[in-house]
Amino acid sequence: MNTPSNRDLLVITASGDDQVGLVQRFTSRITEAGCNIEDSRMALLGGQFAIIMLISGRWDALTKLEDKLDPLGEELGLSIIHKRTRDAERPLPLVPYHIEVVAMDHPGIVHNLADFFSKLNINIEELATDTYPAPHTGTPMFKVDMIVGIPAALHLPTLRGDFFDYCDNLNLDAIFEPSRG
Repeated sequence: MNTPSNRDLLVITASGDDQVGLVQRFTSRITEAGCNIEDSRMALLGGQFAIIMLISGRWDALTKLEDKLDPLGEELGLSIIHKRTRDAERPLPLVPYHIEVVAMDHPGIVHNLADFFSKLNINIEELATDTYPAPHTGTPMFKVDMIVGIPAALHLPTLRGDFFDYCDNLNLDAIFEPSRG
């Protein structure tokens, strides 16, 4: 029996032209191989559909799935990359925090946020962005949603204050709160 530290896992990334039924056909091969989707993100980006998945299963089921991925990519018109992995090891306790930032769209927002957290040795665990027109004016807006893993030893009130000051200097509206998920 697998324990969380030695489970057999596979990360799959795939992208290709969007088409109706793509998710159904792609996931059917995972199920047929006897594997399970542990975690996934799927999105339409422009005209491309992108998939990233963490798959679990017995070593032989994952091998069976790996053998099917190249032909599946050709069949569905997908570029597929896959790699074996293991559960993440966390040497220090981390507190997950949800960060949301909204601003008028301009280059460098994601880089500036990544720079802030990187300098404090805080890992960005999830990140999603979106652009949309502002209500009434149509001004291009940019939204960032992220989950960061904050080392439990960091003083959260100081970090929050420093983050809000940083955002104010860059004219970014921000929310910084414990993750609920």
